[in-house]
Formats: sequence, C-alpha cells, structure tokens
Amino acid sequence: MAKKVFLIDVGRCNGCYSCQIACKDEHVGNDWSPIAKPQPDTGQFWLRQTEYVRGTVPKVKMHYIPIPCQHCDEAPCIEACPIEGAIYRRDDGLVIVDPEKCTGCRKCLLSCPYDALFFNEDLNIVQKCTGCAHLLDEGWSVPRCVDICPTQAMRFGDEEEFQEELAKAKAAGTLTQLGDAQATKPRVYYLNVPKKFIGGLLYDPAEKEIVKGAKCTLTDQASGEKHTTQSDGFGDFWFEGLEEGRTFTLAIEAEGFQTKTYDKLDTTQDVNLGEIALGR
Repeated sequence: MAKKVFLIDVGRCNGCYSCQIACKDEHVGNDWSPIAKPQPDTGQFWLRQTEYVRGTVPKVKMHYIPIPCQHCDEAPCIEACPIEGAIYRRDDGLVIVDPEKCTGCRKCLLSCPYDALFFNEDLNIVQKCTGCAHLLDEGWSVPRCVDICPTQAMRFGDEEEFQEELAKAKAAGTLTQLGDAQATKPRVYYLNVPKKFIGGLLYDPAEKEIVKGAKCTLTDQASGEKHTTQSDGFGDFWFEGLEEGRTFTLAIEAEGFQTKTYDKLDTTQDVNLGEIALGR
C-alpha cells in the first residue's frame, strides 16, 4: 500500500484556523473506534495552528504553521509504549493510538518531540491526530483539515504523488521538516517556511525626510556572498530569505550622504535596525 504524507505550504497559510476547527468538529462528541474515541471539548488540539511573530515594531512579519501528528516512520511514541499494539503504524503510514489497548500509562507523552500526544483524563487514554483514518477507510481521499483548507495550504496523498515537487523544493532550499527529522523521519513536509530578515528605515535628520533609492549591500562574512536592494518610497529596505545563524556586514550608500555601515549582524533572530539617520 502507498504511504501517505501531508504537504503543508506555509506561504499559503493565512491563519484562518479552519483546519483546527474542522478537526474539533470531526472528533468532539464522535466515537470513531477502533481509530479514536471522542476528543474532549477543551484542552486538546490534535491539529494546532501555531502563530509566529517575527521582528519588532514596525518591522514585523507573521506566519502560521499547522502542526498535526507527524506520523513518524521512526515514531518515538511506538518505542516508548509498553503495550504491544497500543500504538501502531498502519500500512498507509499513519500512526494510531488504539483506544481499546491504551492503558493510560502515559509513557509515550514525554517521548514525542512534537507535543502531538494528549491525555484524556475522563477516558484514561492517550489521544492524537489520526489523519482521519476512519474517513480514509470509508473512501475519503483526504482528512477533514485538508478538505476544509480554503487556500490549499494543506495537501495530503500518496508520497509518490509528491515526489517530484518535494525533490524540487529540496533543491531550492524551500523544504522543511520539524524537529530532528533524521531521527524521527516524519511524514509531514513543509514548504516555504520563512527564513530570517534584516530591515530598517532610512531618513535624513536635517531635512526630516525619508531617503529613498539608497543602495543597501549585505555581505555574508563567511562566504562573501552579497545581496543588494534599495530603499523604497517609504525609506524602507528589506533583506528576506536569509539563512539562520549567519553573520553579515551591511553598507548603505546614498548620493549626498556618508556611507553607513553595520558589522556583525547576526541572523539568529530577525533583525530590525529601526530608523537609521544618514549623515551628510
């Protein structure tokens, strides 16, 4: 049987939370045994929509990442479970907690690096995203979260179906998996997760006006690679898509102004240089 994967394009996700709501709608109050018992009304999000705020005011960007169970090929939860068959992998690759076999020992909870497991105190069992395996068994082609997504940020299907796209994204550096993917081998792939940025606003303190058209050159101190841009009509400049943990030098040149330089700009975090006064 073909193995299933999720493919999530972060660049398309607008944070509408439809996926998270659809998951709750499908599982709260519904018993889908032997795949899953009802999800509690509160306290559990088998698929959680995670919001990330980057930079500082006014250079702020946001993105959202839907995080279901990663359905790992090397699932730590299966290894941690002392009851044979209580957590198992289906032929299609989906990892399921059997609600009848789970004893509620909770040994699996701490093993998951993605915080994808939840304990149901009322039922004394561990629960999580099932990939809507009960719907797939009934003939659905995708889980509820994928079916409801209005921007097609979430996709689901046979791994072979996405092989060419995954290979291109990997070559382009736009493919990501969460956590220690080499160890867990998750079956959820992410496209276009934003990288780091450096930005600022240029102005002339003497004239109290913004400076547009200034040439901004960013140089990677390790590789020597250069990136160039210009300040826009609002005096803003942005360097986006920068690799995390790199160190850069920035030179700002504008006609009639002294060159402004910054050394050792570190992209461990996004960098907002704020308002930059250019001297004459």
